[in-house]
Amino acid sequence: MTNRNKSTSTLRLKQDYLRLKRDPVPYITAEPLPQNILEWHYVVKGPEESPYFGGYYHGTLVFPREFPFKPPSIYMLTPNGRFKTNTRLCLSISDFHPDTWNPAWSVGTILTGLLSFMLESTPTLGSTETSAYERKEYAKKSLSFNLKNDTFRELFPDICTEIQEKLLQRNSVNASANGQTNSTETDATNESSAGYRLNSDAGSTWQSLCSNLIVLAGFAVFAFIVNHVIKNLNNE
Repeated sequence: MTNRNKSTSTLRLKQDYLRLKRDPVPYITAEPLPQNILEWHYVVKGPEESPYFGGYYHGTLVFPREFPFKPPSIYMLTPNGRFKTNTRLCLSISDFHPDTWNPAWSVGTILTGLLSFMLESTPTLGSTETSAYERKEYAKKSLSFNLKNDTFRELFPDICTEIQEKLLQRNSVNASANGQTNSTETDATNESSAGYRLNSDAGSTWQSLCSNLIVLAGFAVFAFIVNHVIKNLNNE
């Protein structure tokens, strides 16, 4: 590598970085490694009305020293249901297709293209087939998954705070839902117990009434017999 190539790629990537800070791209955040400007990490937020909504997808762009005259390698690190993780993705904006690469494309353009491919269903090398339900499940799991990555936490502290707040909200909602379920179960148990007590009390009352009737009937029979005996004695 010549110094000229190094200075050209570094200058261009610095310009792209300043452009991204000045004019952010929707759903996308990107940061180069402090010790290596040729390796960028990005985060794509799942757009509304897509199975990725609520998800945060972390990946890397690895630029050649000949950038912008050669395209970068693109990787996805967060499980997502569309692209395989830790695999070079075959896209028209990646190093798999240098013939379609345009040196005018910036980091923002590359990541916008990546998001566009993500929202499509066209198969390519590095893509995978999953259902919309599975992608929604990946979106839910992506929050805690990303927080385990040291580089993610170092480069995206604001997003980490955002994710932690969302996780707290989710846990609060789940706890509230579980509390309502437990309350309903408790009410049902109480109602069942009350019903059992009523049935038990009713049974006890019926048993008592039957016993009294049997006693009364016994007295009536005894009185009839005694009366009959007395009449017979009088007739004699």
